[in-house]
Amino acid sequence: MHRPFRGFTRLTRRWPALGFTLLTLLTLTSALLPATLAPPSAAAAAPPLTDATTARVPRVEAAVCPVPVPAGTQCGFLVVPERRDVGDSREIRVGYALHRSTAADRRPDPVVYTSGGPASASVQLTGYLTDMPLGRDRDVVVLEQRGSRWSRPRLDCPEIARALLDTLSMPGGPADPAERARMASGATACRDRLTRQGVDLRGYVTSEIAADVVDLRRALGYDQWNLFGVSYSTRSMLAAAEADPEGTRSVVLDSFFPPLTRRYDEAAADLAGSIASLGREWPGLSGRFATMVRRLNQRPAQVRTSDPLTGRPITVRLTGDDVATILDEAMHEVDVLPVVPALVDAVADGDDRPLQVLADQAGGGLVSHEFGLFYAVMCQDEALFNTFSGQGHPRLFTVEADKAVCDAWGLPASPSAVLTRGPAPTAPRRVVSAPVLVVGGEFDPTTPVAKARSAARALPGARVVEFAGVGHAVFLSSRCGRQTISAFVADPRAAAPCDPGRASYAISGPGDFHVTPVVYRVSTGAWWLLIPFALFLVTSFGQLVVGMRALVRQSAAGRVSSVVALTTVAGFTGVTFILLTAVGLYSAAASNQTALGIGVPSAVLWYGTVAALSAALSLVALLRSRLHWQTAVPVAAAVTLLLWWVLYL
Repeated sequence: MHRPFRGFTRLTRRWPALGFTLLTLLTLTSALLPATLAPPSAAAAAPPLTDATTARVPRVEAAVCPVPVPAGTQCGFLVVPERRDVGDSREIRVGYALHRSTAADRRPDPVVYTSGGPASASVQLTGYLTDMPLGRDRDVVVLEQRGSRWSRPRLDCPEIARALLDTLSMPGGPADPAERARMASGATACRDRLTRQGVDLRGYVTSEIAADVVDLRRALGYDQWNLFGVSYSTRSMLAAAEADPEGTRSVVLDSFFPPLTRRYDEAAADLAGSIASLGREWPGLSGRFATMVRRLNQRPAQVRTSDPLTGRPITVRLTGDDVATILDEAMHEVDVLPVVPALVDAVADGDDRPLQVLADQAGGGLVSHEFGLFYAVMCQDEALFNTFSGQGHPRLFTVEADKAVCDAWGLPASPSAVLTRGPAPTAPRRVVSAPVLVVGGEFDPTTPVAKARSAARALPGARVVEFAGVGHAVFLSSRCGRQTISAFVADPRAAAPCDPGRASYAISGPGDFHVTPVVYRVSTGAWWLLIPFALFLVTSFGQLVVGMRALVRQSAAGRVSSVVALTTVAGFTGVTFILLTAVGLYSAAASNQTALGIGVPSAVLWYGTVAALSAALSLVALLRSRLHWQTAVPVAAAVTLLLWWVLYL
């Protein structure tokens, strides 16, 4: 699923702040399972997507686009009932964007996309989708989920975000009764506020979200279109394809979240499986991961960061279970995956510095999603079908937090979910007749490809493609993934136009990557850390210029002093060190900027020997000049740099 915490990702898109969105961090996924699930009543057993007695003609209203979109894009609201099974249900508005293709050979069947979550925003991806090959000759429709940021009402829950932040500062663990009570109080406050605003949470379920997709096609006047879902929205898009076979030309399921998955019961095992897969080249990675979790559970790390709700400094406690949960999100990202082995190894050895990055980037995810929508869907469609037993460690705090929220809300399972997932399912899923492409990432801990393959067997003619070196949301992480999806939409019988087995990045082991916070801290405003580097650059360049000028004069006179020669070579060596370091960091950034938020390639450390050589030459020049102050300055600068290099970097 696309989770509410999307923090660990896209450092490359926020380089001034080191571009981190350490994607996707922490998400919040948990719930409860009563001893039995009551069978649906006659009323509750109504067809999940439509009800003939309360049918309304779907319509759209124009609206101003809430975010920058490509020229020629129109935005609006789909006006639909909050609950289609209730005759007098109020109307709500679901945001969408429509980009019309201007191609001469424009195809009549557009692509309609919805983000995951539940509760991930979608409209901001309009330009990204239209830039894909699939958007060159087709209209692109981007549909929000009901209750999300660009829909009305917006089901945000700052009370839950506040509660989750509070639990990260509490001394207990994820299963601590005090933490559960804090989550429950935040959940109750949010539910009561939404209820006072007239929100009926029973209307925010997968079947209604799928019905919105079908209604939007009809309201926009398209005969057919191509459905594109990622993570959680693969569920709603699959349900839409089942309900609207005549209007569905093809279906793309990226990071498939199968309808019968038990996410909460299987989350820890899925993460362990991804760690094991990532550690194929480092057989000890799973053991190091367990060591890291155990160490931090025994002695949690204290990390100072900013409160995303107030902007004030706060201190959070990160246990091993907390860090495992964060990595469960971080491993969604293709630019974070390569450094996970080195990060785990460093933290297992007692180096807590990388946790600063995780804590800093986690906060933004707390205010980036509408938790009211997230929990309405997860509590009614997923949580009640999990047992929440026998987790062991790591005990993902998202699982515990979600269980506490769903217990507090007390919502029943949605009728359509009970029909297909209850103890005695009475409504087998309808067969999807349209061609289906399922794509998944090799290291995805949330929607593993193995589960996607198994679930895809129930979809006649479905094709599954696994992409090497990729985590979650293939179309965001892999150029080959985007090309494969676009080729499928153009011709569902087309083979992949590229090699999905070729990874985007090589995985860096502990010996290949040195964990250090220097680059990240500089990118977040600690510019003073570069003072030793800058002083060494200035003095080395000065040595080189002054030495070269003296060499020219003394050569003309036929006599070159050893001090001048040593000074010149020391300056040249120092400038060489600066250039090597700059090129090494630039090359690392060009291939994977996100990694620089965690550390630097180990090769960069060896460049320090060049600086040490420069310092030694400067020292000899100082001694031969009989401690002249002019030759003492470069020595002081070099010693300062070497101390910084060894003790800090």
